[in-house]
Amino acid sequence: MSSLMRAVRQHAFGGPEVLQVGEIERPEPLWTEVLVRVHAAGVNPVDCKTRAGGGISPTQGDLPFTIGWDVSGVVEAVGSGVTRFAPGDEVFGMVDFPRAGAAYAEYVTADSRQLAPKPANVTHVQAAAVPLVGLTAWQSLVSVGDVGPGKRVLVHGAAGGLGHIAVQIARARGAHVAGTARADQAALLEDCGLDQLVDYTTTRFEDVVHDIDIVVDTVAGDNGLRSLRTMRPGGVLVSLPVPPDDATVEEARRRGLRAVSLTVEADRADLEALTALVAAGALRPHVGDVLPLERADKAHELIESGQSRGKVVLSVVDGE
Repeated sequence: MSSLMRAVRQHAFGGPEVLQVGEIERPEPLWTEVLVRVHAAGVNPVDCKTRAGGGISPTQGDLPFTIGWDVSGVVEAVGSGVTRFAPGDEVFGMVDFPRAGAAYAEYVTADSRQLAPKPANVTHVQAAAVPLVGLTAWQSLVSVGDVGPGKRVLVHGAAGGLGHIAVQIARARGAHVAGTARADQAALLEDCGLDQLVDYTTTRFEDVVHDIDIVVDTVAGDNGLRSLRTMRPGGVLVSLPVPPDDATVEEARRRGLRAVSLTVEADRADLEALTALVAAGALRPHVGDVLPLERADKAHELIESGQSRGKVVLSVVDGE
């Protein structure tokens, strides 16, 4: 095996054009780590923000570096002490978030407990679309919201990369789910199991949605404060793009609600719970665009322009 690999590198912060493919040294697994031959890498909004100098850029180390955290691939080698995987195993996960995951590359190393066996009923491209958004949605709904039968959930941006996953998790846990999206996204959301679609271009959601226990807000703006009017006492608003402002937190407290923020964490148990849902067919990621590693710049353009439908994934191995 060559000691070099292809990876997307950036030598400066800026627009998508700063993402360029080059050759760098292939990493080697340390104790408890595995080396993964990446077949596909998921692309997320935080990738774009970090590339531009925002997001979690302060944790990435000195330039140049490689961004990305979602991977699906095959174990190439294992470090000392690894018992969960062996070379040849298909795995997926979110690696080293919020540190430098370096997922836009032919190989990555990761602690073995950040990965799970890839479900056999999905491709590497589909699997790479799940980890970061899936863990974020799971931790918002389950860890924070304790979603289950009898609960009522409102998802803002329900057709987005995170939103459509949140809809499916809530439905799989027995909740009633409403979501804001455009009318032309109705077919996708019906397939995800959405119970009530609110077209935000024509209808104010607070006029038609009521008795909500958990709000997952992927949009921000004034959605948080307006969402409080839809909720019943004891409910929780989880604001994901940015923390809720002071006015929203105070109004939530006054109404007997909570308004909180959440940053996703790599968690083996949560990832394995997501794996079980995918394997059972209860969670199906919608992949809108698949691009080669060399077009990471185009992938970021699609996300930042709002033109992508579903998740954007980089295919690192031909044919994936």
